[in-house]
Amino acid sequence: MNMKIARLFQPRNPLFWIMIILNVLSSGIAFVLHAREWPFGVQAVLAGFALANGLLGVGIALRLMRSASRIE
Repeated sequence: MNMKIARLFQPRNPLFWIMIILNVLSSGIAFVLHAREWPFGVQAVLAGFALANGLLGVGIALRLMRSASRIE
């Protein structure tokens, strides 16, 4: 399994932009969670969304790094 970090930056690949959006959304949700007190149910749902977004972003990043060639 040959992964290269240089393959991660692919601005012409839609997966690159989905990864960026998911990671920004995860950070935004985490900020909202820490900005004020929320009921436990709301905290659990928001934390679940943040974790799912983060995991999807990491999965896409790994997929981009494993890709055979860059989309030009």
